[in-house]
Amino acid sequence: MSDPCARRETCRLCGERELELVLPVAATPPGDHYVSAEHLDEKQPSYPHDIVICRRCGHAQLAYTVNPDLLYGHYVYVSSISLGLVEHFRSYADDVLARIKPAAESLVVDIGSNDGSLLRAFKERGMRVLGVDPAEDIAVKATESGIETKTGYFTKAMAAKIRTERGAAAIVTANNVAANVDNFCDFVEGVRDLLAPDGVFVFETSYLLDVIEKMLIETVFHEHLSYFAVKPLNSFFQRLGMQLIDVQRVPTKGGSIRGIVQLAGGSRGTSPSVAELIEAETRAGLYQPEQFRAFGNKLDAVKEELQRLLRDLKRQGKTIAGYGASVGATTLLYQFDLSELLSFIADDNPRKQNTFSPGHHIPVLPSTALYERKPEYVLILAWAYSEPIMKKHEAFAAQGGHFIIPLPAVKVI
Repeated sequence: MSDPCARRETCRLCGERELELVLPVAATPPGDHYVSAEHLDEKQPSYPHDIVICRRCGHAQLAYTVNPDLLYGHYVYVSSISLGLVEHFRSYADDVLARIKPAAESLVVDIGSNDGSLLRAFKERGMRVLGVDPAEDIAVKATESGIETKTGYFTKAMAAKIRTERGAAAIVTANNVAANVDNFCDFVEGVRDLLAPDGVFVFETSYLLDVIEKMLIETVFHEHLSYFAVKPLNSFFQRLGMQLIDVQRVPTKGGSIRGIVQLAGGSRGTSPSVAELIEAETRAGLYQPEQFRAFGNKLDAVKEELQRLLRDLKRQGKTIAGYGASVGATTLLYQFDLSELLSFIADDNPRKQNTFSPGHHIPVLPSTALYERKPEYVLILAWAYSEPIMKKHEAFAAQGGHFIIPLPAVKVI
C-alpha cells in the first residue's frame, strides 16, 4: 500500500461491496504518534475514522485503511506497561493449556507478540515459542530478552516459512491484533496452514457489543480496522475451512472476546457460548445501522455536557489536566473537541513523557506533575482504568483535586 490512506471498497470478512456508513468519527492523526519537541513544527495529517457496516454479513469496520508502515514502523506501545495485562496473560496461558493440553515443548506462535509478555508465560510453562511483530525495535528487544521474535507482518507466505522451519503449531495466538489486519482472509489462511491437525487458533479482540453498550469510543482508531461480533466471525471461519468452537467474554480493553478456532472437522465440540452470543447480538440489534446511529447520538450528548462542564471550569479560572496519553485518548480529544481545554496530559509511560499529543501538541508529563503543577481538575482520558488511577493518586484528591470521568456518563469525583 503506497498511499498514506485509502478507501476500502469491500468488506474485510465477506468481500462484498454492500458497505453503509453508520458512524462518522472525528478524523485524527495516527493516535499514537506523540511527537518530541524538535518535531513540533512538522504538520501531522489527519485521516478518517468513519465506521461502515456490511449489509451482507453484518461486520462493522473502518471505511479507510491507513498505511500500516505509517502506523507500526515506530510503534511505542508495549504490553508490559498496560495495567494488569501481564497478569492477564499468565492466566490466559494457564486457561489455554488446560483446555488444549498440548504435549510438552509444542510450538506456540503469537502474532503481534509485542514485547513477548504472553509468550513468556507459555515458555515458563514448557512450550517452545515464537513471536511475530512488525515493530522492529520492539521485536529486537523481545528477542534480546529471550523471546525469539520475527519482524514482519504475518501472512500466508510467512506462515509457510515458519512451518517449514519450525514445524506445525499446536497453538497460534493473536491478541488485540485481528482487528488491525486489513487482509484478514490471507491472515487467517496463514493461521490455518500453520496449525497442526489438532491445533487451535486463540484470539482476543475488542467486542462490538461492549463498544456499543459501554460507549467505548476510544477503541476506535486507525489501527482498529474491524469491530468484531460473533455472528460475522462464525460465518467467516466456516468459509475458510475452520470452526469457531468457543467464545468467552473477557474484561480486557473495556470488553473483549476470546475465541478458540480449530480446523473444520476437528476433535473438539462446539461450546453453547457461540450460539448464545449470536442470539444476544441479534436481540441487541447489533447488525443494524440504527444501533450505531443511536450510539452516535449518545456520544454527541456526552460531548455537549463535557464541553459545558470544562468551559465553565475554565471561566472560573480552574486548571484542567488530562490523564492517559494513549492512542484512544487521541480519539477522545478530537471527538469531544478538548484540545484547548487541557493544560497538559499526565502519563505513567516514560516513552510518552516529555512528548506532545498528536496534532494538538498538548504537553505530556509524568504523573508527578499533578502535585507539582496542582491542577484543580483531572479529566481521566484512560477512563476504563479510572479506579486504579484514582486509587494511585488518592493524594491528589486529598489535596483538594477533583477527577472527571467522561464516559459512559460525565461524572465529577
